[in-house]
Amino acid sequence: MGFIQRSIDSNAPAAAVLIRIAVGSIFLSEGIQKFLYPAELGVGRFAKIGIPSPQILAPLVGTFEIVCGVLLVAGLLTRLAAIPLIVIILVAIATTKVPIFIDKGFWSMAHEARTDFTMLLGAVFLLIVGAGRFSVDAALKRG
Repeated sequence: MGFIQRSIDSNAPAAAVLIRIAVGSIFLSEGIQKFLYPAELGVGRFAKIGIPSPQILAPLVGTFEIVCGVLLVAGLLTRLAAIPLIVIILVAIATTKVPIFIDKGFWSMAHEARTDFTMLLGAVFLLIVGAGRFSVDAALKRG
């Protein structure tokens, strides 16, 4: 069995479609917003929080969020698409939530990080179990 064939294999329940839609659509939305509102959510935000080369990394991250978000929603190459999103959300937590933890404590960080942790766990879930029955991955495997 080849690499792509193994990556589209899935033991996920049919309800995984709900996790795919939630995680994929939020990443898709965040990626689009990096281009719509660059000063607040794209290059400007990356510069403000100290990400190096924000003029390169913000559009790159936004593009990955859009492409991988669409792949998750469709259930196409789900496991592979989850990997860059996991990296993105881990960097987001490290650069935006850890400073809150240091400055304001656990509960302030926990409040601000609830969506980030949910996105991280959803993406890890999809990496582990795959896309599920209602996906392009499943259709490719059947066909």
